[in-house]
Amino acid sequence: MDLSLFYFSSATGGTDGYRLLLDGARFADSNGLSAVWTPERHFHSFGGIFPNPAVTSAAVAAITERIAVRAGSVIAPLHNPLRIAEDWAMIDNLSNGRAGVAFASGWHAQDFIINPGAYADRRESVTATADKVRRLWSGEPATGIDGVGTDIEVIVHPDPIQRDIPIWLTSGGSVETFAAAGKHGYGVLTHLIGQNLTGLAEKIAVYREGLAQCESEQRNASVVVMLHTFLGDDRDTVRELVREPFSVYLLDSFDLIARAVQLAGGAEFSRDIDSLSPDDIASMVDFAFDRYFDSSALFGTIDDAVDMCDQLADIGVDEVACLVDFGVDPALVRDSFGYIADLNKIIQS
Repeated sequence: MDLSLFYFSSATGGTDGYRLLLDGARFADSNGLSAVWTPERHFHSFGGIFPNPAVTSAAVAAITERIAVRAGSVIAPLHNPLRIAEDWAMIDNLSNGRAGVAFASGWHAQDFIINPGAYADRRESVTATADKVRRLWSGEPATGIDGVGTDIEVIVHPDPIQRDIPIWLTSGGSVETFAAAGKHGYGVLTHLIGQNLTGLAEKIAVYREGLAQCESEQRNASVVVMLHTFLGDDRDTVRELVREPFSVYLLDSFDLIARAVQLAGGAEFSRDIDSLSPDDIASMVDFAFDRYFDSSALFGTIDDAVDMCDQLADIGVDEVACLVDFGVDPALVRDSFGYIADLNKIIQS
């Protein structure tokens, strides 16, 4: 199993977050980790310091030599596939062949102020966008109308270094996404938010079945699971150290989910959310914290993390992406990188 770093900061200011990203990239590059992932998020403190994974990946590429630089994820419906292919071909050159992209549908209506007409069919467009980017990457011309109304063909520049770009489809738990990824020869990027290991194992089995039937020569047979991560010498000490920042992080994500439900017109659930008292929300966050700490994250000691990684490997996970910027003081996160390096040595042995 591989380990990588994943970023999705809940913060309004970016200086410390970007410094932690670059410090983590240097650490990952020199300690045998496989990749650094950065997201695309818009207009909210939850992940909002990362509106463009092409920009962050270019920065990571410039200061590293070995690790893969990946988008986790590009919101496919917001962008023209031609522009996605151009951006990531440039990153592939900057990194000398280390680029990779996960594609997601997006789920918050507010994000689609960038491209409002794409919201209704956003889920259906993800695979089509991924397929188009793959073909453009391989040199297929794109056809269209130029600024004076002439039909033209263009090809992507610069020429990418890699023959094929590694592609993942991002799934919040939909088995249909796992099946589609397998059918088209893509990897899967997922998490344990709203999933348990038993359910994830069943979806991975569906993915592998689809992959076995895939006729494409271009395949990225990879299941990546993102886990919030902080390790130390003592489990109880880690629990108390991460409790407050991770609870705030969960509360921020709760606000985002609530707003998404309201914007999407989930009237009944929206009323339920509005009826929650501050004490109700605090109780929900406390419950979520305990669940994550005990069964859905890499929290605790190296032994705890090895046990979780073993369970994930047993169900067919190929890589754990360690989300490290969820709110713990950046200096403490940097200090904890050594534990991730030690964990990586163990699971690679």
